[in-house]
Amino acid sequence: MVFHHSALLNEISDMLIECKLFSHLPYAEVETVSSHFGILEIKKGETIFKEGDDGTFMCIVYSGRVSIIKSDQNGRAVVMASEGAGHTLGEMAVLDGERRSASCVAENDCVLVTLSRKAMDEMLETHSHIGAKILRAIAVSLSRRMRMTTGKLVDYED
Repeated sequence: MVFHHSALLNEISDMLIECKLFSHLPYAEVETVSSHFGILEIKKGETIFKEGDDGTFMCIVYSGRVSIIKSDQNGRAVVMASEGAGHTLGEMAVLDGERRSASCVAENDCVLVTLSRKAMDEMLETHSHIGAKILRAIAVSLSRRMRMTTGKLVDYED
């Protein structure tokens, strides 16, 4: 895709505001920070990131579906989840920069909105108020996911 710079920023803003993670923000704030994000088109079957890779970015599924895959103790790939539009991936990487805890593969052609760790740091420097809101939204999203996982583990042990 080739976009005029402002058209690309408008497209990113529109994609972000549709995502639950950013829906609580005023459109003007999303527009202000949209230059920190990118768009990535992934073809069916392509790996977005691999378990063990350096965690340098997070992404939001704008369209398509992705599989979250984790290796078990015997090294076999286990599909942990299948996620679609609006789902965020790799948030922990933006926060802690650690290695990926799972792999992510496109189930079909996907469009992803990306945010690198470096861009997140720049956003926090230049637009700290908005960056703090986004960090909080990421933390809340991770907290919800942790609570659901904990609930599943308790149910599994019964």
